Amino acid sequence: MRSSSRRSKSDVARRELIGLAVEVCSAHEGWNGLAGTVVDETKHTFLVELASGATKRIPKPGNRFVFRDGTDAHEINGNDIAFQPEDRTKRIRG
Repeated sequence: MRSSSRRSKSDVARRELIGLAVEVCSAHEGWNGLAGTVVDETKHTFLVELASGATKRIPKPGNRFVFRDGTDAHEINGNDIAFQPEDRTKRIRG
């Protein structure tokens, strides 16, 4: 998936992801296609609030995530961002 933004994938991966709209691309049937808003993040998971109000904890490793920021969409491999949120800006280089 291409981003219509000038920002690179690493720029998006380095920023705060809580509050962004996300769609999950997964081989796991129960997670694939889930869409909502990231409400919390740990080293290995995202907590996503769905439109129904329910929340799902989705593991980062092994999944891909499409983050939407306005009209921009950025697909990121969960393995590439499996760090504590506060360490991600230090570990991911542009």
